[in-house]
Amino acid sequence: MIARRHRWSAGAYVAADLAAVCLAYFTAWFLRFEAVIVPFTKNPPEEFTRYIQLAPVVLLLWPTVFYFHGLYQFKPGRSRVDEALTILMATVLATLILSGLMNWVRLEGVMRPDGTFEYFTFSRVFQALFALLSLPVVVLARTVVSALLRRRRARGAGLQRILVAGAGPLGEEVVHKISHHPELGYKVVGFLDDDPAKLGQDIAGVPVVAQLRQASEVLEREQIDQIFVSLPLDAHKKMLRLLREVGQECVEVKLVPDVLQYATLKATLEDLDGTPVINLSEVPLQGWNTLVKRAMDMALSAILILALLPFLPIVALAIWLEDRGPIFYRQERMGLDGRPFMILKFRSMRVNAEAATGPVWAVAEDPRCTRVGALLRKWSLDEFPQLWNVLLGDMSLIGPRPERPAFVSEFKHKIPQYMLRHRVKAGMTGWAQVHGWRGNTSVKKRLEYDLYYIENWSVGLDLKILWMTAMTFAFDLRQNAY
Repeated sequence: MIARRHRWSAGAYVAADLAAVCLAYFTAWFLRFEAVIVPFTKNPPEEFTRYIQLAPVVLLLWPTVFYFHGLYQFKPGRSRVDEALTILMATVLATLILSGLMNWVRLEGVMRPDGTFEYFTFSRVFQALFALLSLPVVVLARTVVSALLRRRRARGAGLQRILVAGAGPLGEEVVHKISHHPELGYKVVGFLDDDPAKLGQDIAGVPVVAQLRQASEVLEREQIDQIFVSLPLDAHKKMLRLLREVGQECVEVKLVPDVLQYATLKATLEDLDGTPVINLSEVPLQGWNTLVKRAMDMALSAILILALLPFLPIVALAIWLEDRGPIFYRQERMGLDGRPFMILKFRSMRVNAEAATGPVWAVAEDPRCTRVGALLRKWSLDEFPQLWNVLLGDMSLIGPRPERPAFVSEFKHKIPQYMLRHRVKAGMTGWAQVHGWRGNTSVKKRLEYDLYYIENWSVGLDLKILWMTAMTFAFDLRQNAY
């Protein structure tokens, strides 16, 4: 039923996308050939029938590209910003494919007065207008569909009546998830539980209506559509008995496995040649998401390096003039999947400052710093060479800050789940840093924020962290200037 319901919603979004793309397509034609918002440089190829012939290709291409970008998949955690960015990327790709098709396929043309034959070509201005119009029109159409679906469900239309077997922590989690996603179209009618103390009580706002052995009569009386079996592992016999009983009724049965307590990150269901397997450590940064993040890292790091290029020699000269030592400082850090890499920084400490002490935490008013180095740390300028690490792919702009292997060896034995922060690339800044957990602060709190980032990654979250980092940097500049 979840799949059927999703297919119905996906169909509504496909219809909205087709209508929006069609509107953008013919609006672009009107603006180009009727309103003529951009003057023609040669005879206009305004043959309307040519563009009519191209329309079916466009109406097939756009939903196909949208499909492979996951725009017809149900993703409860996706925000409107994430969806808009995904639509933007899909639109750019579809436009590039369409442009390639237009240049590759040569249509019948006309004989010019000078005797040469000119093939028909589609207007590039039209293509640009169509691409620019597609994004806002599609986003608007999807917003309208989403609002209509929410309003329909708010009126109670098409709601599925749900019964949850098991009023323990797992059952409460099921109710909590359902209540936070009204777009699913579910209404939880009640719990089944064998604990006499819970019978008649409300748990998570839902009443415990009967015991497990009364499942059949509750299913009939309450006209239940689906039952979620969320019993603990130690209730294995009760679960088998319940499944046999409800298996004879006309109701969908969903089994919620009591293994999610062992999940280290997000849990997902995989298929191993027909055998269902639960992955307890799924991360969002896979597939297309990895490509998008890498593209953003490369583009932004290259732009920042070019922007900072005039100032970097000045910083390098100041470092060299103080003690004639090396400009850069390379240090081993641990990155993605626990692989070491050499991080690059402007040298802020004296040469061989750790020869006697070994690896130690940096502290405020660090006596190992040079005068220039102290200033670089105060303004966070010593971190800028890491843009090169980002460009090379050792790091990302956003992610958990990388630690030295000596510290990692210590923390992984003291702090549970510490090594999970290495499931993504290390970053120059991160969710922990923009919330004040940077430098010599609580390692446990930093881990908490790092794991939140890994579990909830999105392009929108990365952009938010970049913005918060810029604001923090600007604030520090103002504070240090006084």
